[in-house]
Amino acid sequence: VVLGEAEVRETFKVPRIGTVAGCSVRSGTINRLGRIRVIRDGVEIYDGAIGSLRRFKEDVKEVREGFECGIGVENFNDLKIGDV
Repeated sequence: VVLGEAEVRETFKVPRIGTVAGCSVRSGTINRLGRIRVIRDGVEIYDGAIGSLRRFKEDVKEVREGFECGIGVENFNDLKIGDV
C-alpha cells in the first residue's frame, strides 16, 4: 500500500550519516516507520527503510502533503535530484 510520495529537490552530504534527500511531499504522508522505495526514471532502484525523517531541525514521525522534509535512507547514498 502506497502511503505517500515525495520528490527529491536537493541532496546534502552529512558526515557519519551519508546522503540526506531534501524532499517535497507530493501526495499522502511520509511516515518514519514506513518502508521506502526509490524510483528513478520509472524504475525502482532501492527498497528499504527510512533512517531519519526531519522537518527543519526537529525529528518528526510523519510529514503531510505539501510540506518539505529531509529523508535519510538506510544503507543507500546514491540519491539524485528528481528521484521519487
